Amino acid sequence: MPQVTDCMPVRDMTWRKSSHSNPNGNCVELAELSGGKIAVRNSRYPGGPAQIYPRAAMAAFVCAMKDDEFDHRAG
Repeated sequence: MPQVTDCMPVRDMTWRKSSHSNPNGNCVELAELSGGKIAVRNSRYPGGPAQIYPRAAMAAFVCAMKDDEFDHRAG
């Protein structure tokens, strides 16, 4: 039986991995879903659970990453 998250079978999706992926497999994969949603999973556990996000939330996250908004190191 496939792992299901938000009523979406994880194994029946087309997953993409970043070209910047770590050769050890430490990365995330994305899959486009109907209705404008994006599924995100850990590439090391392809049969594991996936997080489902609206496309706008993923776009905001990517923009924040590019702007280094999460790069807050303690002094």
